Amino acid sequence: MGATERAGALTLLRAALPSLSVTERRVADRILDGPEAVLEASMLDVAKACDVSDTTVLRMCRNAGFAGFTDLKLALARDLATPMQLIHDDIADGDDPAVIARKVFARAALSLQDTANVIDPGGFATALGLLESARSVLVGGVGTSGVVGQAFYQRCRRLGISCDAPPDSQVQNIHAALLGSDDLVVAISYSGATRSVVGMAERARETGAKVLAITGNRESHLAKAADAVLISVSHETRHEPIAARLCQLTLLDALCVAYSHRHLDEVLRREQRAGQSIVESSF
Repeated sequence: MGATERAGALTLLRAALPSLSVTERRVADRILDGPEAVLEASMLDVAKACDVSDTTVLRMCRNAGFAGFTDLKLALARDLATPMQLIHDDIADGDDPAVIARKVFARAALSLQDTANVIDPGGFATALGLLESARSVLVGGVGTSGVVGQAFYQRCRRLGISCDAPPDSQVQNIHAALLGSDDLVVAISYSGATRSVVGMAERARETGAKVLAITGNRESHLAKAADAVLISVSHETRHEPIAARLCQLTLLDALCVAYSHRHLDEVLRREQRAGQSIVESSF
């Protein structure tokens, strides 16, 4: 569990003040004085306003217990949210069930579109290359990210990719420590700060294995430990960003479709066999 999941952003910033450098404290003080403004600002905006470098802003975030500036902004949003926003950002007291449903779908569609817009072609090609060249794939994630991982594991098995996805985080770390240089870890964490997932990625790197991170925070510890990063976008204030999971699933689906396109004949043969097994088991 990351620091921002244990305490609010403003509480963490106040607690960190005595240990920060003079320039870092300048950044923290500005955020504490006007947290609402930070929600609409970039890291560079905050750096300019405080007359410091963007590196100083990032260092302050990490010294205060955040994975990065994005992590800080998400935590601030939760601190400042109304009770209704913690259920869903767009709904209001008078909404009827059908309106609520439409708003949930609209927010999910927006997250998917924004995720598509930030896909880096080079980064996606690198991720596909890692998947193609891997002798075996270890998939790791906890909570709802673990559910995403299990779905990706099933896809990999159907594609003929040797894949392992133990649901227990401790087992994930053990398996990561036993990988080799021809193996790949797919590490899934929206915050990029989930300790067990970051640890799994770091252990894999120590063995020489490659790491593909699926995260919503390109400044996170997980992203820094990865050879390739695919970013999922979410605009949700609530603690469990469901639209982000949908974006993660879609990113991994796109990766599987791109893999299938490259290996069409073999994938179609396997799909035919899998489909036949389903038909036979239905009787």
